[in-house]
Amino acid sequence: MQINTQNYGDKEILTDALSSEKAITSNYNLFANECACPQLRDTMMRLLNDEHTIQFDVFNEMHSRGFYPTPMAEMQKVEQARQKFQPKARQPQSC
Repeated sequence: MQINTQNYGDKEILTDALSSEKAITSNYNLFANECACPQLRDTMMRLLNDEHTIQFDVFNEMHSRGFYPTPMAEMQKVEQARQKFQPKARQPQSC
C-alpha cells in the first residue's frame, strides 16, 4: 500500500507528530504508573522523559512557524494561577 503524501504540508505533518507524541506520552505515563518492577518503571520513565522532549521540540517548531500560536496570558490570570498552586505555608502545630 502506497501512501500519498503530496497533500500533506509541514503544518499537517507537524500536527500529526504532535498528536502522536501526546498519545505516546499518555501511554508511557500510564505504563510507568502501573509497573510493579522498579527496573521496568525506570525504563518507562526514561522513555516518557525522552518523548516529552520530542513533544516539546515539535511544539516549538510549530510555534516558531506560526502553526501553534499561543497568546500571552493576562497578568491577573497568571497571578491567580500562581496563588492557586503555590504551596501553602505550614502552620506550627500545637502540642
